[in-house]
Amino acid sequence: MSEEGKVKRTDVNALGEFGLIDHLTRSFKKQNPSTIYGVGDDAAVIDTGGDQYTLVSTDALVEGIHFDLMYTPLKHLGYKAVVVNLSDIYAMNGLPKQITVSIALSNRFSVEALEELYSGIYQACKFYNVDLVGGDTTSSPKGLYISVTAIGQVDKDKVAYRNGAKVGDLMCVSGNVGAAYLGLQLLEREKQVYLADPNFQPELEEHKFLVERLLKPEARRDMVNFFSKNGLVPTSMIDISDGLASEIFHICKQSDVGAFVEESGVPIHPDAQMQAINFKMDPITCALSGGEDYELLFTIDPKDVDKVKYLPDIYIMGEIVPKSEGVKLHTKGGNIHPIKAQGWRHFNPENN
Repeated sequence: MSEEGKVKRTDVNALGEFGLIDHLTRSFKKQNPSTIYGVGDDAAVIDTGGDQYTLVSTDALVEGIHFDLMYTPLKHLGYKAVVVNLSDIYAMNGLPKQITVSIALSNRFSVEALEELYSGIYQACKFYNVDLVGGDTTSSPKGLYISVTAIGQVDKDKVAYRNGAKVGDLMCVSGNVGAAYLGLQLLEREKQVYLADPNFQPELEEHKFLVERLLKPEARRDMVNFFSKNGLVPTSMIDISDGLASEIFHICKQSDVGAFVEESGVPIHPDAQMQAINFKMDPITCALSGGEDYELLFTIDPKDVDKVKYLPDIYIMGEIVPKSEGVKLHTKGGNIHPIKAQGWRHFNPENN
């Protein structure tokens, strides 16, 4: 076949998740005035009238890509599938109200197994005060696929996008980062030992914090309630799912700014710090490049610093700078390095 006759084939890895989304949706134009914001943030923003916007977000979890049932209990999986979607609503400074759940499953799953999965979904709905209002169930030739759509509301004057960060804003993060990634490394290590010796019984009690951060994360509803109570509206916000560094780049790209991050300001739990050292890994690398923390990364106007600086679970870790200065890390040793986004790659062949 001649060169002219060949069909062009571009590997999706060449674009990455967000590059692929941009590529596939760039020709779509808004056709309805009720669509306030579509593709490109944690949730779509829709004006249904009144003083609030409706928020809609969808995430999918695929067996073998996002979870491994060798060490993920179905009840935990159901809980987590809901939480990761609610986190997107909180990242817009909103409150989730309803979810839908769609699953595709192979014939290896029994009714009892699905009851376990849905018991986790039920617990998440109860804890976060959301309603399960629909979904779909179908068959799959292999494995388990879960898709959850979360629907929420936010006051029109309080919605927080990724594109609102301004030079001089302070960069903050809720909670600690990197622990879920280290929990994953622990479970993967124990899995390999078990596969080599099925009589092996893993001992994870001393690593309970790290394992729970991966298998049973919590969304930061408390942060959104705090913002409301204290009259604080973040200038930008995103939830940390693909890694702290990756999310910093999302805010910087959409806000057309740079960032200066202090290593001493990045919160790392002592258990994560110790486990990273035991694995001969750099704790700050785990914190920046790990994923699935589901904390909130947000920026605030400097005049609002008194509203957050004394809170035990909010950490000021840097500042927004002009785009020309890039995205850089100021290490504890006094060095300044460019930050690279090395978090989760959805189309990485190693994930398959």
